[in-house]
Amino acid sequence: MPEAGLEVRLIDKTENPVAVIYAACRQCYSSMFAGDIYKDALASEDMEKAGDFIRKVVRSGHESPLEHVKFTFAIKGVSRALTHQLVRHRLASYSQQSQRYVKESDLSYIIPPSFKKDEKLRAKFLAAMETIQKSYNELTGLLKEKGVEGEKANQDARFVLPQAAETKIVVTMNCRELRHFFHHRCCTRAQWEIRALADRMLEICREEIPEVFSTSGAKCVELGYCPEGRKFSCGRYPLRSDVIRS
Repeated sequence: MPEAGLEVRLIDKTENPVAVIYAACRQCYSSMFAGDIYKDALASEDMEKAGDFIRKVVRSGHESPLEHVKFTFAIKGVSRALTHQLVRHRLASYSQQSQRYVKESDLSYIIPPSFKKDEKLRAKFLAAMETIQKSYNELTGLLKEKGVEGEKANQDARFVLPQAAETKIVVTMNCRELRHFFHHRCCTRAQWEIRALADRMLEICREEIPEVFSTSGAKCVELGYCPEGRKFSCGRYPLRSDVIRS
């Protein structure tokens, strides 16, 4: 039963994303046709003007044009516990590896850092994974004796599988939803695994469209203060009450 590690790969994105966002933004303020604005932007060798315009629009909070550009990520080495959180971000598309059609005869899993740091905890966790794997294999074996095999056996045997089970998923989000995702999941209060995923996705997005994502991250990064309150603040930024006086 191997331990799995996080891997995030960008497999698709909107072609000419800066030109697309620029045309969509300008359409809101121009009598010109967005199709011509887009064409002119592509014909220009200098996209700096379009980039500067997009940065200003993002800072102003006018984010609806960002919805016209999307990213598709292939993700592996994450737990079912993570994907249960991930799919709560509903303005996205997901395609996840099925435990019904894919037999977990050699279960891969994610080990929490707190368990890795302590040999006793790690040993206890690994023993639990081994017990679960044994139970899963025994259940599929017993079902086979009764003439139940394949997906019909897997769909019932999977009920004993843990949230630590490794899974693979394809995620598509538009830029506006990605910024919202980063606001919440890059925060130090986010669960460690989904924060690691969000940080890696943000790194990729910044490389691809810095005009949109250079200032993205946890909410405090753009706000300049922590909106979580004194009890939950990590101390990286001042509290809202220290910045904005009512």
